[in-house]
Amino acid sequence: MNECFADLHIHIGRTMRDRPVKITASRSLTLTAIVEEAVKRKGMHMIGVIDCHSPEVQEEIDTHIRVGRMQELPGGGYVYRIPEGEVTLIAGVEVELKVGAGLAHFLVYLPDRAAFAAFRGWYHTKVKNIHLSTQRVYADLDELVTHVDSLGGIVIPAHAFTPHKSVYGACVDRLSSVIDVNRFAAIELGLSSDSNLADGIQELSGLTFVTNSDAHSVGKIAREYQDLRVQRPDFSELCLALRRRDGRGVRTNYGLHPQLGKYYRTRCTNCEELIAQSDALRCPHCGKEGKKVITRGVYERFLQISTQAAGTHPAHRPPYRYHIPLEFVPGLGPGRMQRLLNAFGTEMRILHHATVEQLANVVGTAVAENIDRSRRGEVMFLEGGAGIYGKIALE
Repeated sequence: MNECFADLHIHIGRTMRDRPVKITASRSLTLTAIVEEAVKRKGMHMIGVIDCHSPEVQEEIDTHIRVGRMQELPGGGYVYRIPEGEVTLIAGVEVELKVGAGLAHFLVYLPDRAAFAAFRGWYHTKVKNIHLSTQRVYADLDELVTHVDSLGGIVIPAHAFTPHKSVYGACVDRLSSVIDVNRFAAIELGLSSDSNLADGIQELSGLTFVTNSDAHSVGKIAREYQDLRVQRPDFSELCLALRRRDGRGVRTNYGLHPQLGKYYRTRCTNCEELIAQSDALRCPHCGKEGKKVITRGVYERFLQISTQAAGTHPAHRPPYRYHIPLEFVPGLGPGRMQRLLNAFGTEMRILHHATVEQLANVVGTAVAENIDRSRRGEVMFLEGGAGIYGKIALE
């Protein structure tokens, strides 16, 4: 089995004709920019782009196929090849559904153009604007999963514990109260969670956890990812890995420490102070009150809904390695970062293969040691919350 670094949740900001797709994403985040970044800088083997429903994004894929830069793989997905390397693109869609008491996002992945065309024919009748990302789908969860299953696709609940638009954060205490959880191929943890926290929910013990970037800009690609144990990077192997079949699986999850996540702790959006009581309507620090003043943290939500001790891992659960993106490392500015890329080629090689001595030869001992401490998790954190990312401290 081969190493396969995969980030399966990347948005598109604009099409090649500058039409908006994900309104909150960077204008420079086009399909072409994503695959180029994945090959040249990040060193990813597989990426999931979850705004491929847009007609103009489909047109961009067709253009790459026509000129020979991209081709469909027999096992599903597309391979994008340039002189610097190649990456497999898994085409997906992020949808929003009414579930239980709220709205939640789900990631849909489909194997090929035929399946995607069939899905878009159904999807077009269920949304108001097929050009935009994360549209409200006027169907129920069972209908979505059933339809995707019939096309050979898979569904994964997105950022499942965040306070906004997620199944556990905004909709239900038990996912099994609305659907058989084993109908999902996996569940996405999100930036403010990890395997220790999520394994406090017993009903998820049979599911694979995935860690993805939810990138809204080029630089955020691969801030979370996983190393898949597969024979080759394509859709069929991805499905086998998520279902843990035939020796495939997730070898390691790489994610931010939850304390770096911007929704980890309950916090006041007005004064930005942390708040111990997650159901409070009035901030005890600044006195501001209202439903939107206090943003409940993922950590506090787990305290409410966990059914067993955190870290009660099933035997199949792989290691979760706390990944500090290079942009968080103190002393590593754009100049030194470029020197590292010139020396090692991609961020994956810097993070996983370069020794401390090799790093020191390029950027000096102090920065090399900061990088090494970060990738070994020897750091402290200032906790994030209410949309504010946490910070790392090496002292």
